[in-house]
Amino acid sequence: MFSGWFTGLKRGLAAPTGRVVRLIRPSLSRGLLLSAPRRVPELSSFVARTNTCGELRSLHLGQEVTLCGWIQYRRQNIFLVLRDFQGLVQVLIPQDESAASVKKILCEAPVESVVQVSGTVVSRPPGQENPKMPTGEIEVKVKTAELLNPCKKLPFEVKDFMKKTEALRLQYRYLDLRSSQMQYNLRLRSQMVMKMREYLCNLHGFVDVETPTLFKRTPGGAKEFVVPSREPGKFYSLPQSPQQFKQLLMVGGLDRYFQVARCYRDEGSKPDRQPEFTQIDIEMSFVDQTGIRSLIEGLLQYSWPRDKAPVGVPFPSMTFAEALATYGTDKPDTRFGMKIVDISDVFRNTEVGFLQDALSKPQGTVKAICIPEGAEVLPVFLKANRNWNSPVAKLVMEEQGPGLLRRMENQEEDMVLLTAGEHKRACTLLGKLRLECADLLEARGVLLRDPALFSFLWVVDFPLFLPKEENPGELESAHHPFTAPHPGDIHLLHTEPEKVRSQHYDLVLNGSEIGGGSVRIHDAQLQRYILETLLKEDVKLLSHLLQALDHGAPPHGGIALGLDRLICLVTGAPSIRDVIAFPKSFRGQDLMSNAPDFIPPEDLKPYHIQVSWPTDKETEKNPLNPPRQAES
Repeated sequence: MFSGWFTGLKRGLAAPTGRVVRLIRPSLSRGLLLSAPRRVPELSSFVARTNTCGELRSLHLGQEVTLCGWIQYRRQNIFLVLRDFQGLVQVLIPQDESAASVKKILCEAPVESVVQVSGTVVSRPPGQENPKMPTGEIEVKVKTAELLNPCKKLPFEVKDFMKKTEALRLQYRYLDLRSSQMQYNLRLRSQMVMKMREYLCNLHGFVDVETPTLFKRTPGGAKEFVVPSREPGKFYSLPQSPQQFKQLLMVGGLDRYFQVARCYRDEGSKPDRQPEFTQIDIEMSFVDQTGIRSLIEGLLQYSWPRDKAPVGVPFPSMTFAEALATYGTDKPDTRFGMKIVDISDVFRNTEVGFLQDALSKPQGTVKAICIPEGAEVLPVFLKANRNWNSPVAKLVMEEQGPGLLRRMENQEEDMVLLTAGEHKRACTLLGKLRLECADLLEARGVLLRDPALFSFLWVVDFPLFLPKEENPGELESAHHPFTAPHPGDIHLLHTEPEKVRSQHYDLVLNGSEIGGGSVRIHDAQLQRYILETLLKEDVKLLSHLLQALDHGAPPHGGIALGLDRLICLVTGAPSIRDVIAFPKSFRGQDLMSNAPDFIPPEDLKPYHIQVSWPTDKETEKNPLNPPRQAES
């Protein structure tokens, strides 16, 4: 049964035509469908070329081919290197008089000009093969050539090893996209998203639903972008996420929702954020935390790139309290140790003033971390060999040195960092120092964080509420106001809400949060109580959601994966801007098109808007504000 099918497959893969060969027979079982060979995409269908530059090999010898691409390099007018999205190939420039017109085109066209060439695939002369190039065994002997578009003088060379400022790269993003690294990043992103769609929609019955971009203001959370309407004083808001819509879809009986969603947050100038970003948005009915976590583990395992180390499941989990106490953060990088150790009992009877003072206060504690070989490369606060260069360290060690060294288990050249104070603040401080020390050690050649290792971690049991920074006597949602309280803490909602844990969960990869979600509140009365009584929010803004919950809302939960951050970590890119085709600068500007831009007053009239220009002092405080222009 398979012989004819396989023969047809081989013919289809070898033939440089646009014909698509069907690889999977309708009668094959589901198991075979999942394990069948992947169809090789037809990269030259529907276009002028017969092959891509990067695909040519010795098996193509003698074939007549047509290639299209950019001139990357030319040497002595004898040969040039032609580049397209898939790679490079060497092209021989004809030297005989009969091909003078072809030679003229290929020798005079500037580098990065777009050309189309036709010729024969031949072997390179013995000794001239290039093992560093996938196409290094062959070259193309050109017969005809056409200059499709010449290139003007470039602001920078389109080569990966050329150093370019990020501002210049963003200003000429269309040139930067030609680099092999940007091509790899964006194509890997596309492949992972496609595999995610397959897993969710084809294998698990999720429905891909597009939700509105123009919405209304949502209480709490990040600051939102506003969009004027033609009704005086009324504005749309760009959604921070499709949170309310996906819950409403569950009320509507969709059961399983998925979307590659565009989201918007007006967070100002943050180097690691974008005002518009993409998330893999998911919601399910009749599900609990375990179900969501298993789904995401399977999703990542299924979509994971084949050239990376495989993903092992299930991912380990840790409570928020454990993460804070052990790593000083709710998104720990578990690829290396240097864990926080509570040494309060060692100093319980101390005479050292600042330690005594810290331990006498509520939640007072003494914490420490040990930096392996830290004394060799870092400023020394407390060394194991007693050569103290700090009066405080000397005082501490004279009093409790042996007990401290036993507890920390440090070696001769290790360094101990110690802090005392309120539990959360002490842990957070050491968590930051842990990462700073790791950076310093790695800058000196000590390998702590294996870049090829992907360490996933679920962090669970977050607090449901946090005290507001500007008014600690009031509460705000730790995640968002639709997160369900932990079943074991429901009784505390009316008496000690600050102690209530939530059914929120974060997914962390190598110290970065790449996803977050929760089981939602599906009871209208509970949702109203949390919004109105505990969070002091105007429930009128969410009357549509409360009404929906009162009309037979099923239990539901979901998650959103930050696609930009995930791809950034998978590719090892230094910034999320390197995995987005057209990102904004860290100040939220598009340096290529100069957006945001001014709008003439007459264009603002239909929206009943006037610009209130900042004063000179306000402009000095915020350089992002434009200078005031003379009004006509």
